[in-house]
Amino acid sequence: MSTTQIVTWVVLVTLALWLLAAYNRLVRSRNEIANAFAQIDVQLKRRYDLIPNLVEVARKYVQHERDTLEAVIAARNTAKSAGDAARAKPADAARIGALAGAEGALAGAMKQLAVVVEAYPELKADATLRELSEELGHTENRIAFARQAFNDSVLDYNNAAQQAPTNIVAGLFGFKQAALLEATSSDAERSAVRVNL
Repeated sequence: MSTTQIVTWVVLVTLALWLLAAYNRLVRSRNEIANAFAQIDVQLKRRYDLIPNLVEVARKYVQHERDTLEAVIAARNTAKSAGDAARAKPADAARIGALAGAEGALAGAMKQLAVVVEAYPELKADATLRELSEELGHTENRIAFARQAFNDSVLDYNNAAQQAPTNIVAGLFGFKQAALLEATSSDAERSAVRVNL
């Protein structure tokens, strides 16, 4: 074998090893996004399970506030459906965007429920409602931490997929940009859901 052939083989093997390493890094990063979303999903499920109980307790006291209670349940169901869709493909920007929008609508509905609760002292004094609200508050904090971890994973993945020369591998194998899970544009929706009793 000539020196030129040896150099050519070394360059080809080095390029193949680099290609393999870059591909594996992108796969690992994409899987980290899925794992980070799974952590959010656990907390969202917990929240989705708490909300109907909270509404049921409120329903006993505020029969004529039916529209508000139904809006909370409808927003919860929409957010749950968006969460289910995002769980299937957590790196899909459209699904994450839909989840963010649905979560924003749920936050708005929960704020309306908080206003209703404030208007009814006997409801505000209900021990079960206070416990559920406290659990919901803790869950909101867990969701915030899980979202931060998810967004960190997305940032790492997007950086890996967009930096040269790994961006060539990303383009060749269809690694698309993942979306951050951001708050929606409304200031009312940017603040965390709090039901203060």
